[in-house]
This record gives sequence, C-alpha cells and structure tokens, in this order.
Amino acid sequence: MTNYHYNAPLTLKLYIIAGIIFGTYGGRVCPMLETLSTNEIMLHVGVTYSILWFFRHLISNSGNSWCLSNLVRFDVLIGLIFSLPLAIFYNVSYEFPLESNFKILFGMALFGFFSGTILQLYAKLEYFDHWQDNRDASVILSGQRQSMVKQMIMMMSLLLITLTSMLMMVALKDIFWLEHNPERFLDGSGQISVIKEFIYITLVLGGYAGAILVLWTKLMKKILFSQERTLIEVTQGELNKRLPIFEHNELGSMASLTNQMLDSLQSSQDEVKTTRDVAIVSLSALAESRDNETGAHILRTQEYVKALAIELSNVDKYKTLLTPNYIELLYKSAPLHDVGKVGIPDSVLLKPGKLTPEEFEIMKTHPEIGATALSMAEKQLGTSTFLQLAKEISLSHHEKWDGSGYPNQLVGENIPLSGRLMALADVYDALISKRVYKEAFSHEKAVSIILKGKGNHFDPQVVDAFTAIEGRFIEIAAHFQD
Repeated sequence: MTNYHYNAPLTLKLYIIAGIIFGTYGGRVCPMLETLSTNEIMLHVGVTYSILWFFRHLISNSGNSWCLSNLVRFDVLIGLIFSLPLAIFYNVSYEFPLESNFKILFGMALFGFFSGTILQLYAKLEYFDHWQDNRDASVILSGQRQSMVKQMIMMMSLLLITLTSMLMMVALKDIFWLEHNPERFLDGSGQISVIKEFIYITLVLGGYAGAILVLWTKLMKKILFSQERTLIEVTQGELNKRLPIFEHNELGSMASLTNQMLDSLQSSQDEVKTTRDVAIVSLSALAESRDNETGAHILRTQEYVKALAIELSNVDKYKTLLTPNYIELLYKSAPLHDVGKVGIPDSVLLKPGKLTPEEFEIMKTHPEIGATALSMAEKQLGTSTFLQLAKEISLSHHEKWDGSGYPNQLVGENIPLSGRLMALADVYDALISKRVYKEAFSHEKAVSIILKGKGNHFDPQVVDAFTAIEGRFIEIAAHFQD
C-alpha cells in the first residue's frame, strides 16, 4: 500500500475553500438560517475548520500510514467527526431542527470527500512524477487489483448521487420552509431564495466535480503517455525498456503482460545475437588465418567505424539511419570486410613485396568473393540484417568517392554509408601499421594523407567526422596494438 506525500499548503487551501463555501451557504444562501448573522456563521465554521485542519496536520505529519494511504477515506471520516460538535452546538444553542443538523453532518463529510479526492489525485500525480524518475524496470504487480474502470464509475456515481441527494434535500426543505412562511411566497422573495440556493449548490458541486475529472484525466494521460513513449523506444530497437507499472489496475496488468512478452522477445533476440556474433567471429577468424593482417587490425577497424558512425549520427542527414541498433550491427559486421581474402591465392595474398598489375587485379576480386560467400549464407539463413550489412561492407569498402575505386566504380552517395565508413577506417589503420613493404606512418602523416583524399577517395562528411574525433582514433590505436 502506497503512502502518499502530505501536501500541507494544498490541504490548507482546500480547507479554507471548503470553510468559505460552507459558511457562505449558511450565512448568505440558505433561506432558513435567519436567526444567525453571516458573521456568526462564518466564525463558527471558521473555528471548526481551523481545529479540523490543525488536527489533520498533526496526524499527517506523524506519518501514520492509515491516514496517508487513503486520503479520501481519512478526510471524509474527520469531516464527519468534527461536524458532530458543530451540529450539537447549533442544536443546543439555537434549537436547529434534525434536518438542519443532518445537513451539517452530510455537508462536512461531502467536503471531506471532495477535498480528499483532490488531495489524493494530486498526491498520485506527484508520486508518479517521482516514480518515473526513479522507477525500477523489474517492478511487478503486488497486492489486490483495484479496477480503474470501477473506480471511475464509482466516482461518477457518487457525484451524481450527491448532486441528486443535495438537490432533493434542498427541494424538500425549501418546500417545508415556504409552507411555513407564506408571506415570502406571496412577495416572490421565497422563490428567488430557492432558485439562488439551487444555483449555488449546482455550481459548487459542478466545480468540485470538474476539478476532480481534470486531475483524473491528467493522471491517466501521464500514465498512458509514459507507456506509449516506452513502446516507441521498444519499436526503435531498445528492447531493454519496460512499460511502467504504476498501480495494480487494468493498465498495470496490460503493462505487466507486455513486459513479460518483451522479456521473452529479448531472450530470443539475445540468443539470435549470440549466434550472429559466433558466426562473425568464426568467419573473421577464418579470414585472419589466411591474411597477413593481425587480429588487432580487425578490432581497431571496427572501433574506428563505430566512433565515426556515432559522430555522424549527430548530423541531421544521418540521424534516421544511424540508430543505436544500426551502429551496433555496423560494429559487429565490420570484422567481415575482408572475408573475401580467403579466396585469394597464397602467392598473391601472402606476397611480401609489391604486387604486379596482374596480381593486383586478382587482389581486387576479394570484395566480390566475400559478398558472394555472404550472399550464400544469407540464402540459407533467410533475410538477415547483419549478413546484408556485412555483405554491403565487404563489397563497397574499396569504392572511392570520385568513382575510381573497385569493384563497381560507384560514385559519391551511391556507395553505401557503411562502405564509406569502412574505407576511411581501413586506410587509416593500414597507414599507421607496419607492413613488410613499409614502415608505420605517424598519426599526423596519416591524417594529412586522408585530408588529401577528401572529396576524391573519401566522403567529405566522413572525413569531417574523422577530424572531429581524431583523438579517439589515437586512443583506439594505442589500446589495440599489434
């Protein structure tokens, strides 16, 4: 059971409003109370509500869970309790009839219901905002289910019953009063007083009902918007998100069942990801076993690609494509960029010196070899995003922005973004790495070569992203040394 925050300023305001409305009704609206002046009635009601508020303030500050868990019940009860001394006082001192005493009891209990309902809805709104910032994704339903629909029906029924009962009581009372005051009926003042009383009660009850419905609607909108926002995040690939379970009602049950479904879906996806990662590692290890490149080259290039993709995701043009899920796939697929080298003869692949033109033509076939092998795997597995992306990287990472690359001489943005990112990452790592035919270049020299290739070899925006985070490239190269 939730203990809600005690809102002392709001409680005081609601009690002042209730006291003013109740006192105004007795002193200015009700045609029967002619033996008491308005000031006398406002004084009696003011003293009663002051003592009532002081008592409620002490109890609420004590942290009593019974009081703070159901504010409606608490306010109705103390309103009824403190109406008794006021009713007895009027009965003894001013000989109020029984129906007037009953109106005092009913009226203060009614204002307790309205004040408690508003306080509870405000407390729920505050609790929801705090809970949203600190909620635990593992929250499960507990306690007895409270039907939200039944609560709404009960609240509307109570408001209608209250309005009907009050108007019936007023009607019967005013008829009785007019029968015993025929002169007020004849001069027309009695009818005006009755109409004024009906309008006053209707406005007061309507105002409270409207405030309650506004707060209820606001709370429902917050809960539904929170759940909608979480579902949008899930559809965007963030399967670790879970729907908020605020209360044990219809919305809470739906959220709980959805979370169970998401748990099952995430478990299945984790299994698929594990299978994918194993396949990628196996294939990249196969390529590495036949190549002069080291395992560190594979690790560095995938980190470079990820860093470039994250930087480019801040550009409006690429925000839609470079989602966290896509960047993760890009990172996982990058090690397969040279998988096609398994099909290159050892005499060419492992040659320690510079390749002849004929040998280089053979080497240039490795992107297509890799893409063909991955296409065959894709046919066996069916449509697979990671294999499609790996095939795309393998086939296009040697294309150049000006169309002078291979194997298909693609130009500009006809080259897939994944290939453009891989092209820069691959060249940078080749430049800073030692080979049998060259010494390792410094970072500064590698940067100058890449800058010269801006707009001809490399996508200008990818180069801009590289220069913005070149410090990150230095860190990656230092961390994953050969």
